[in-house]
Amino acid sequence: MKSIHNSVHSLLIAGVAAVLTANAAAPLLAASKDEKRPPNIVLIMADDLGYECIGAHGGTSYKTPVLDRLADGGIRFDHCYSQPLCTPSRVKIMTGIYNVRNYVRFGLLDPKQTTFAQLLNEAGYATCVVGKWQLLGGFEGPKHFGFDEYCLWQLTRRPSRYASPGLEVNGKQVDYPGKYGPDVVADFACDFMRRNRAKPFLVYYPMILTHCPFEPTPDSPDWAPGSKGSKSYKGSAKYFGDMVTYMDKIVGRLVDQLDELGLRENTLVMFTGDNGTDSPIVSKMGDRDVPGGKGKMTDGGTHVPLIANWPGTIPKGKVSDDLIDFSDFLPTICGCAGVAVPEKLHIDGRSFLPQLQGKKGDPRKWIYCWYSRGGGPTGKEFARNQRYKFYRTGQFYDIENDVLEKTPLAVDALDEKTAAVRDMLQAALDQYKDARPENLRQGKPKTKKKKKAK
Repeated sequence: MKSIHNSVHSLLIAGVAAVLTANAAAPLLAASKDEKRPPNIVLIMADDLGYECIGAHGGTSYKTPVLDRLADGGIRFDHCYSQPLCTPSRVKIMTGIYNVRNYVRFGLLDPKQTTFAQLLNEAGYATCVVGKWQLLGGFEGPKHFGFDEYCLWQLTRRPSRYASPGLEVNGKQVDYPGKYGPDVVADFACDFMRRNRAKPFLVYYPMILTHCPFEPTPDSPDWAPGSKGSKSYKGSAKYFGDMVTYMDKIVGRLVDQLDELGLRENTLVMFTGDNGTDSPIVSKMGDRDVPGGKGKMTDGGTHVPLIANWPGTIPKGKVSDDLIDFSDFLPTICGCAGVAVPEKLHIDGRSFLPQLQGKKGDPRKWIYCWYSRGGGPTGKEFARNQRYKFYRTGQFYDIENDVLEKTPLAVDALDEKTAAVRDMLQAALDQYKDARPENLRQGKPKTKKKKKAK
């Protein structure tokens, strides 16, 4: 045990020294006394957490006081939509491009893609990613995609993520016996902000919580620090509420750190979820049961929370019905940082920075979703607005009155106004009819099985 702690201590000392050296050589955007520096950006994305789980959005099953306060002091978007599953959402939010054009396969971010971290890092931002990776690339993967530092789970291995976790920290595998994974990565994020408070920084936190296995948190009565984690794939759903509340508590820790550093008024904090809640979970919105729909194309799989807070910039207590797509985060983050998005990237996203600033902006009339878990030649597709959803296969739903998509509308019996919406969504789908690149239309490459040695 002593040798493990010594190695961890040595690693942290070496890591801090390396960072200080790198920061000294990096272009510095920190403003002079006469010039305001670019804002910091903290993007937090919970794992497997749907819209219905947050009190500010109307959820009544769990306690989320920190996020509720952030919504009260900022803006909440009631129509933010992700991909139905984790990796597709990660690829989309980091690149600003619909999956139809750049999603290769599950668990991989194509090394040829460009992320918001790369764009900000090139402009002089200090950049950090903590939490869950799940995008391959080895120890150099996060750095390749623009992150100066990282503290991640599922980069090169998959040990426990909660009790006694095994993580990757700036190029090293580090185990933390008796610790709680979400606490370790949050500590790292807070330390990164402290060390880089003199210059603009980006912290991207794709959280470990609230993904299964559902296990006790350090605030649960039966938390066991020495545990190696649940042996069950799902764990017990009774702990999901504890995990949601602990997730909210960790968000509060990051916000408190910004307050302590005197950086809140120059920091945009955004919170969302990577996809809908997992299927064993049934949550409440008032008297209505909301079953988790992770992996499905319905609202249960794609409707996620979005809360943004930026004191002095975002008007307090604002609620927006504007459509927000995961491809919209990259141009919004770049716009906030004053960084131009290269035209050669051909992103699909649209900045919602004006809405954050209390302006009307240029809201979307529709969003588009292409989804394939494994990245095959074809995927499921829909286009939608706030109320209606139209699938490539022809099903047309009134989501406002049929959220589980049980009964498609009869297209030949639509009134004029609804028919116009259907035509608009059809036109949106038509824009992406042949968008899948030829090299990704071939499906997964076949691999020859190795012959067993005789």
